[in-house]
Amino acid sequence: MADEGLASDLRGAGRLAITATLGVTRLAEALHSAIGRLSPPVGPPAPARARGLSGLVYGAVRGTTRLVGGGLDAALALLQPLLGPDVRWPGRDPVLAALQGVLGDHLERTSNPLAVPMQVRRDGVALDLDGATLASSVPDARGHVLLMIHGLCMSDVQWRRDGHDHGAALARRLGATATYLRYNPGLHVSVNGRRLSELLERLVQAWPVPVTRLTLIGHSMGGLVARSAVECARAGGAAWPSRVGALVFLGTPHHGAPLERGGHWIETLLGVSPYSAAFVPLGRIRSAGVTDLRHGSLLDADWQGRDRFAHGHDTRVPVALPEGIACYAIAAVAGQRVDPLATRLIGDGLVPLDSALGRHEDPRRVLAFPPGHTRIVRRTHHLGLLSSPTVTRQLLRWLAPARGAGGAPPRGAVDICQ
Repeated sequence: MADEGLASDLRGAGRLAITATLGVTRLAEALHSAIGRLSPPVGPPAPARARGLSGLVYGAVRGTTRLVGGGLDAALALLQPLLGPDVRWPGRDPVLAALQGVLGDHLERTSNPLAVPMQVRRDGVALDLDGATLASSVPDARGHVLLMIHGLCMSDVQWRRDGHDHGAALARRLGATATYLRYNPGLHVSVNGRRLSELLERLVQAWPVPVTRLTLIGHSMGGLVARSAVECARAGGAAWPSRVGALVFLGTPHHGAPLERGGHWIETLLGVSPYSAAFVPLGRIRSAGVTDLRHGSLLDADWQGRDRFAHGHDTRVPVALPEGIACYAIAAVAGQRVDPLATRLIGDGLVPLDSALGRHEDPRRVLAFPPGHTRIVRRTHHLGLLSSPTVTRQLLRWLAPARGAGGAPPRGAVDICQ
């Protein structure tokens, strides 16, 4: 578990170091093999294993690395009780969050201590939804519960940016209780969606007072996880979606992000030559969560039985916005003007404007946000959405009880904030 302290972190980092060493060894051996065989510059990759004396050397390196790795892991396991569960080091949370985004699926698959479990948290501390201590952990529990869902390579504590936290600000103004999800964004979105659905069912049942209203606010990938959770819950007959009054998306790549697509094309180009093919595994380090961002996948059917690194068109199962829940989207553009180039390519620096607003050239994939339920914030980058006072004011305008379930009065399909 990620909360076991410094010794657990060292064990996890040691395992990653051993894995990285083995990976670099394989890369060097594959390149050596291609050079040794005088492979043509374009064509299929050469066999990955070197021959003769070179092959013996690479085999010895692999064996020694595994032996050292096993000894290091055993030694750190002995140190763990001495260091205790409460030992922390500065900068741990952002480093751990970045690792989850890039390597989270690998961490969970290998039972690495750095793998983060899904938890509902407050003030950086996990809430026990199965025990009798929840009421004492949340003495100010309200019937309206806000759940803030972070994005890729982020964590629950990173909702506070530049001294501002949307969750805390909204809770004060709305008379709600703010809670924060921590999860492993390196896993498939649909896996996290299913786990979130199960977690919310437990939260509604265990909450110290009856939950009268749930508001889910997702930043970036967090919005995809929220949509996936609702879809999973309704397919499975869960009760918690009936409490959801609003889903809010901040810079969510509903139809994908070009950053992942760029990484996919680089990987494809590297595979053209046997000399560069040795480097293809570097492109495949990216997690399942990252590859889901190519098109914005939400369901198991979008990836099961498929090579997630293979080139292909958007084959997602279309998923509409959930009926009976007020859905809102805030998108950002980095520049002053909203022009076609910003709409198609730039957006907030990571997510294009059309993707954040649910627009798509295929009518089946268009997310039909009602008039007045979408906003564009100018001169704001992707992470700037977390600290923007304009975003806070808009969220209050949509979510304040006086507005009711319908939100703000219509002002056209898209409103542009300064």
